[in-house]
Amino acid sequence: MGYVVALKPSARRASAAVGEWVAAEGPHRRFESKALAREWAREVSPQGRTLWVQDAHPLDEGPADGYLLARASRRRDLEEEPPGEQRALSEL
Repeated sequence: MGYVVALKPSARRASAAVGEWVAAEGPHRRFESKALAREWAREVSPQGRTLWVQDAHPLDEGPADGYLLARASRRRDLEEEPPGEQRALSEL
């Protein structure tokens, strides 16, 4: 039986490990339980990001029992490039 998780695009963008899984195995992963799915979500969460398992909507007819999602980061220290200096519009 188990618990099937759909690996959503937000999780793929946030975690290289999730992206690699999808590339190799497809967009769903089966676990023996929801608890094990949550444990994997913690393991593949990169520093400063949160991945979690949410139950699928009851009307979702897909194969998933839940979704692996990632919260968008708003921390400035996670930006790839530091922000530039501000200039007045008249200087442009």
